[in-house]
Amino acid sequence: MKGGARSFAWFVVAGVLGLVVDVVVLYLLAPLLGWYVARVLSFMAAVTTTWLMNRRFAFADGARHDSLLREYLSYVTAMLGGAAVNYAAYVLTLHWLEGQGRWVAALGVALGSLSGLTVNFLSARYLVFKRGRQR
Repeated sequence: MKGGARSFAWFVVAGVLGLVVDVVVLYLLAPLLGWYVARVLSFMAAVTTTWLMNRRFAFADGARHDSLLREYLSYVTAMLGGAAVNYAAYVLTLHWLEGQGRWVAALGVALGSLSGLTVNFLSARYLVFKRGRQR
């Protein structure tokens, strides 16, 4: 696989793992915090998971910052555009399918993840892990 296709494939693998983390954390926290607040925290857990995977596999040849914290904060910031699309799809799913069962939240997470996929990939590739930047 060429560089871009390889990066995208690993990005999708990281996203699937992030989706699993997102759903598990959401369902653990929702009874305590409600579906909307729990989703913000579960999303952050997923972003942390995908950052770790993406820096190691999808964008291993990309830039690294002077510190892990700086790179992580750069990644989280870059993911905010996708996060907005993601959260909007999640909320719309909850409202459209209200009362249909507990599976609706997981569906909302999945649809949100798919909705933010392209925005997040482009942000990660061109803003956080740009090739050619120096340490």
